[in-house]
Amino acid sequence: MRAVVLGLCTAMVLVTRVADAQMPLPAAKPPDGATLFKQQCAVCHTTSLSEPARQGPALVKVVGRPAGKTEGFKYSEALSKADFAWDETKLDAWLSNPQAVIPGVTMVYRQAKPETRAAIIAFLKEQN
Repeated sequence: MRAVVLGLCTAMVLVTRVADAQMPLPAAKPPDGATLFKQQCAVCHTTSLSEPARQGPALVKVVGRPAGKTEGFKYSEALSKADFAWDETKLDAWLSNPQAVIPGVTMVYRQAKPETRAAIIAFLKEQN
């Protein structure tokens, strides 16, 4: 009898463990645009005009700004000849592959994930 009870208890523990293992975990919340910017962009860019320029220009008010035309920043020859203003579409293409947007630029960052690019762009729009 004791063996039967022990066997049943063991079986219940195993069934409970299997059921727990099959329960879906809550979806992980993706990082917000500010966090992604800090992790992936802030090494080279700021979002403040009061901070000195880094490797890249400050990105405050970048949406709607003419490309390659920030006062006080020396752009590459290729980027200084750009003839467009930054919008969501251009920023998305730029973050995906800067060389495809403007051949000869020096920016090496590429982001393959559309959701990451979208979050960073949304954050940049908030800085306008």
